[in-house]
This record gives sequence, structure tokens and C-alpha cells, in this order.
Amino acid sequence: MKAVKQSLVQLLGKEYMDAVTAGAALLTDLSAEAAAGIADDVIEFLPDAVMELTNRYLDQVGTSVVPALNAVMNGAPTDAFHKAANRNASPLGGLGFLRLGEDGKLYLTAKSEHYHTSLGHNFPGYKLIDHARALGITNATHNNTRGYITRLLERELIRTANGLGRKEVRELDNILDSREPHVLNRVINLETGTLACEAGIKMMLARFYRLDATFPAPKYEGRTPVFFVMGDHNGGGQANYHGTTIYAQLLRDMWPGMYEKLEQEGALKVCTVTINDINDFRTKLEQFNKPPFKVAGFLHEIILMNYGGIKLEEAFLQQAYSLCHEQDVPIMCDEIQSCMWYPGMYLFKEYGLNPDIVVIGKGFPGGQYPASRVITTAEMDTLNQFGALVTNGQEELAALAYLVTMKFAEENAPYVARMGAYYENKLRELGSKYPDLIERIEGKGHLSTIFFHDADAAIAFTRKMNERCIDISAQTYKANCPPAALTKPPITATKEMFEYLLRKMDEALNTITLWGNTDERSEDG
Repeated sequence: MKAVKQSLVQLLGKEYMDAVTAGAALLTDLSAEAAAGIADDVIEFLPDAVMELTNRYLDQVGTSVVPALNAVMNGAPTDAFHKAANRNASPLGGLGFLRLGEDGKLYLTAKSEHYHTSLGHNFPGYKLIDHARALGITNATHNNTRGYITRLLERELIRTANGLGRKEVRELDNILDSREPHVLNRVINLETGTLACEAGIKMMLARFYRLDATFPAPKYEGRTPVFFVMGDHNGGGQANYHGTTIYAQLLRDMWPGMYEKLEQEGALKVCTVTINDINDFRTKLEQFNKPPFKVAGFLHEIILMNYGGIKLEEAFLQQAYSLCHEQDVPIMCDEIQSCMWYPGMYLFKEYGLNPDIVVIGKGFPGGQYPASRVITTAEMDTLNQFGALVTNGQEELAALAYLVTMKFAEENAPYVARMGAYYENKLRELGSKYPDLIERIEGKGHLSTIFFHDADAAIAFTRKMNERCIDISAQTYKANCPPAALTKPPITATKEMFEYLLRKMDEALNTITLWGNTDERSEDG
């Protein structure tokens, strides 16, 4: 892993930090010299000592390392959250891929705390956020006062989304000025992936309906917008997931009574397309891209982490993109799950795709803040300021968390690629060892999942891993999707961590019969 060391001055620029330190000397109890010292303080993002420490504690995962928290605090959850609660695993602290639970045990975060702590817990590089706070950099801004760090981040997102190096300034300026189709050069700052996906859906709807009375007649006014989403193996919509707003939930078979009325009135229609079937995609595009319909857009993830981690094939997506671009169908690539877990930070770049809307979040702020972004084109810049806006979307420290994460990930792209390939290959070797239990390994790199032949086996395997304080989850409730165990280790995971995880998986699989129950063998065989 490549060492990354940065100060605020190096990351944000001297001119800006000179202004910040002048303000700190005025508005805080810091002297000018002390403020300058904080701004110039170089932080090593991930010291070797931290990695050595986490590796050293691997053998203590699942054991009690501190006294348990005995205080009872149930909070005030809804029934659904109360049923799902696991207070033993709730965090007292953590470091890297380790979490310290309230029960005093060490846990292995093999799912990156439900997919968002891309750099693990308490990543040392985020000390720059503490430095910024100490210098009085305010987090709270609003849409009309977007701060310097937020504006710098927007530029960096456009640079990296277009695959440019840091020195390609002229090329970046040309992209920012472009009004050509499919050129990503606009950013909307929001908070959650749900809100970002909703913004993308509204951009598509704006080509059919006026946002308000001041807007001109939309390009496809009077036609029924048809949203293409990934379908499940039963032909329904449970394979796609683009957030929890009503529109996004309509795309995946929720609120069926409401959807039926909207469809009957010609307000909108949802069309599911078969996973990795370009002929089905082409047929449905021909059917719905003519009056009285018009395909409003194609929305997709690349790794369907809410449908067993199935991977969409490059050839399928490339052909689907070509068809959409030919027929004026915008594409939203939802990278909430996959962003930051692959070299270059965006999986769509690795696939050679050119979407009109890219949605990112989760991994970019590394669990420090809720902070999503929509990256889009001049052509899809169809909303006014209040069409996609949240009060806290322009937070400066959230933007700084992005920049820290991006700096580390960009410098360590080879490491991310190497370790992702190592994990996926070793997991495939493990799967081939248990063909009666495991159907196949799905996903890609760190986002790899295990498909079982039998739901009971998937549940038994996940339970055994959880009993060892290894955080993975089973997905056994989706329509006709092979029962799966889901994993997503942080990109800072070491080879030692992967070896430990794989060894514990092997031990768990070795105790499971075809019926998903334990047999009488000991765990060492």
C-alpha cells in the first residue's frame, strides 16, 4: 500500500488556507502561528503501525477484549428496528476493519458496516477534518454560499469521473465548458443516496412534465414516461434498488395500488428488463420508445447488492448504452454501492460506459457524513435550484471527507485492484471446494457474494460467521434469487484480513450439511 501524507495546505491549497488561518486568528483563541501550524501539519493517512495493529488483533476477533457495557438503553425504535436490533454488536469503538462491540468483543467488519465505511473505522487521514474544525472552518453552508472546499470537490469529481490526471487542467476546463451530450460536467450536492437517485429520476421526468409553471413545454409532453429497471428472475422489479422515496419504491413493486392507478392514467410506467439479456432490452426498447410511450430512462446498478450481488456484464451494458444513446434515452448509473471499491473509484469507468447521470455516495465520505452527489451533463441539467436541494447538502467538512477519501483511493488504485482480485479469486477457490453447498461466487472484487443452492445453508453459514463475530449477511427473501451471503470488506483490508476471513468461511462451510444444519464434525475436520 502506498503511503499518503497530506496537510490541509497541500490538499486544499495555500491561498485558501492562508485566508482560513487569518480568520482563525481573528475568530478563535489561536495565534496566527498556531493556526498556520495546524494548516501545515502533515497527517499520514494510514501508518504502517495502524495496519500492523489491526492485523495483530485478528486472532482476537470473537473474543472479549474489554468489559461488556451492562447499561440498558433501548432507545425508542419502531417495531421493525426493535426486531432487527443487535445491541451486542453496537460499536463502542473501532479501528480499520475491526469494531469493538458493546458486549466487549471484537468484530470483523466484513461488510463495511453495511457498505459505507470504505476505509474502515477511525481512518487516521480523517484527522484533517479535526484540523479544519479546529481552524474554525464552518460545516454549515447553504445552496447560495457553497464553500471553497465544496467547489473544489465538485471540480475533483468531474476530473476523476472523466478519467483525467491532476495536471490535466486545460482538459478539465474544456470539459467543464462543454455542452455536448454524455459529457459529465455538473454536480448536485445532496445528502443520501436516496435523494440523489430521486434527483436523477426527476431529471428524467422533467422531459415529460413541467417542474413548475415557469418551465417551457417539455420535450416529450403528452407521452407516458417508461422507466427501464433491472428485473428479478420472476419478471418483477425486486432486483433493482434506487432508494426509499416513493418514486424509487414504485420501480421495485412497492405501493402496487398507487402504481396501478398511475399506470392506468398514463402518468408513468415501469418496465423491467431481464438481467444481462440484450435481446430482451432491445425488444422492450422498440416496444416502449414510440407513442403513446417514451422510454424516460434506463436506471441500473452494476453490482446488484440488493439482489444477491449479481454482476451486470460489460458487454450487456455497453450494448444497452449504445441503444439508449441512439434513441435519446438517458441513463442513470447508480454507483452508491460500487463507488470507491474499485480502481479509479467509479466502476462505470472500468466498464467503459458513458452514462448521463452518475449517483455516488456511501464510500466517498467514508462513513463520516451522509453526503451523496449527482454527477450529470449539461443536457440533463433540467431542474431549477429547488428541484433537487437539501439544506445540508453543501457541508464543507463532508466535502473534505470526500477529498481525503479520494486522495487515498486515487494513490492506492493498484492496491485496491490487487486485493480485490485476490479476494475474489480465493473466494472462487473456496466455492469450488464445496460444490454441493455453493452454486457460484458472484459480484466483483471486494463486492463478492456466495450463492448457495439452498436457503437453509446460506442462513446456517451466515449464522456461524456471525457467531464468530464476523459481520456478513444472508439474502434469502428476494424473488427467485439464489440465496446469498453478502460481503464487502473495506478497501484498506489487508491480505492477512482476507486470509483470516477466508479461513473462517472454510471452517463454517465445513460444518454445514446439505440441509443447512451442523453435523457432528469438529471445526478442524
